[in-house]
Amino acid sequence: MQNKSIKLRVIFMGTSSFAQTIFNALVAKKYNIISVYTQADKKVGRDQKLQKTAVKITAEKNKIPVFSPLKFDENEILKLKNQKPDLIIVAAYGKILPQAILDLPGFGAINTHASLLPRYRGPSPIQNSILDGEVETGSTIILMDAAIDTGEILNQKKIVINPDETSIELSQKLADLSSRLLLETIPLWVERKITPKPQEDELASFCQLIERIDGKIIWLNEAKSIYNQYRAFFSWPGVFTYWQRNDLNLRIKINKLSLGKTPISDKHSVGEVFNLNEKVAVQTGMGIIFLEEVQMEGKNNLTIKEFINGNPSFIGSVLK
Repeated sequence: MQNKSIKLRVIFMGTSSFAQTIFNALVAKKYNIISVYTQADKKVGRDQKLQKTAVKITAEKNKIPVFSPLKFDENEILKLKNQKPDLIIVAAYGKILPQAILDLPGFGAINTHASLLPRYRGPSPIQNSILDGEVETGSTIILMDAAIDTGEILNQKKIVINPDETSIELSQKLADLSSRLLLETIPLWVERKITPKPQEDELASFCQLIERIDGKIIWLNEAKSIYNQYRAFFSWPGVFTYWQRNDLNLRIKINKLSLGKTPISDKHSVGEVFNLNEKVAVQTGMGIIFLEEVQMEGKNNLTIKEFINGNPSFIGSVLK
């Protein structure tokens, strides 16, 4: 029966490394992917060189046509229609599809979302599940509608979030889970063995696009909350703070930190940097954070020991 689904004319839409993992799984199973839609090449780094998306790299390697429209106007929709897709598969694409596109394939458009919908609808479910201290998350396959992540559920599976897991690690775990879940779901959906299940909208929660400022540490927060922020934003934007040195307000990126589990009796101000058991700690609103690697803007990443050797006044300062 699976051979029938493989003969489907499939269009894949995705951009990130998360989407690439799912795309690779479809390619490995020899699905008939007639084209790929992904975000346009972007300029990155100091040299502002154009960089292809992860999905585009895989598509070109497999000689699959790639399209990167800036918007889906009537002309782009006509191009899609002329391809006569049976199924559109979407994973971390980053663009909203109009209803006219969703209506094209006979089997509709299905989306792989990295959360247990209806929880964490929106563009950053992985980071937000870590931010909120969740102990489990999952993958959901939905039949897409015109709204964001509100479509009927075709399949869903849970996964455990480990307490020290970063967004990068969890993303890869969820991409692997989503790949398996999608390969399980497609044949069942095509054979009409799945009854779509409406989401319970009253249980819905939402997450917004992450911005660079979201990485700013608020030292008044609990240590556990700050640790979760570090885990969530590990890949981007990272977490940072400000150090007042003389008349300069220096931005310090904290590239590695750990959660202090040792109770302390000394009273320190919130944000105060101090030595504790041969480590460098920062007092939070409740509990402490240990700094392990830091980086001043425009400078190299340093171990905290190297940084203190060059900046001894850092100990005793109060971070903002």
